Amino acid sequence: MTYCVGLHLREGLVFLSDTRTNAGVDNISTFGKMQVEAVPHERVLVMLSAGNLAITQAVWSRLQEGVSLGGETLTLRSVPSMFRAAQLVGQAVREVYAADGPSLSAQGVGFDISLMLGGQIAGGPPRLFLVYAAGNFIEATADTPFLQIGEHKYGKPILDRAVGFDTPLIDGVKLVLISMDSTLRSNLTVGMPIDLLVYRTDSFGVALRRRITEEDPYFRAVSEGWSRALRNAYMALPRPDWLAEAGAGE
Repeated sequence: MTYCVGLHLREGLVFLSDTRTNAGVDNISTFGKMQVEAVPHERVLVMLSAGNLAITQAVWSRLQEGVSLGGETLTLRSVPSMFRAAQLVGQAVREVYAADGPSLSAQGVGFDISLMLGGQIAGGPPRLFLVYAAGNFIEATADTPFLQIGEHKYGKPILDRAVGFDTPLIDGVKLVLISMDSTLRSNLTVGMPIDLLVYRTDSFGVALRRRITEEDPYFRAVSEGWSRALRNAYMALPRPDWLAEAGAGE
């Protein structure tokens, strides 16, 4: 399984992905699920992937070689806008499905893929998209400034409660790390190391890209600090009066 999360904030974009790939409990591998395409001073695009590894790699390879869109062959380095980039990724997904979908179906294997694409191309604002297996997509907005793919349910509550479009980038980093830590604790199919990337609006360069391991002191501090804060918070909550009234409060 996989967990990837992206934040679309006023100050920029934050991306985080795990690296665990498993085909059963005794066949676990580490593969990066974050791909970056950058042209200095002109564009930065980041793609995160979840699902069947062979399918996601085939989509990325097609994007590298070029995909026909609107009568011309484009890559993420040549596409003129982020919207067209999302369309390009969707078209690549459809081409892989046309090539491999029937064979996968014959073997009883589903076409399992979801992709997150975000970044900025000169002349337009930063944007963040989630591309589905059918090649269609949705976009993060100021009202819902984060997207998730993979095993998202454990890491969603903190994002629902704390992330807003005006959240500073540095706080966004803390929040995605807390979101990932919650997922790591609750689902063994998501695993370390994790890949972090931070992009600042209008910089057209990667502000930070870091692989975080279990030994990373800051991630350990976040994990331990969040656990401690949760314990302290629940202990500080008042006891329900109706338990005492029912004789169950002692």
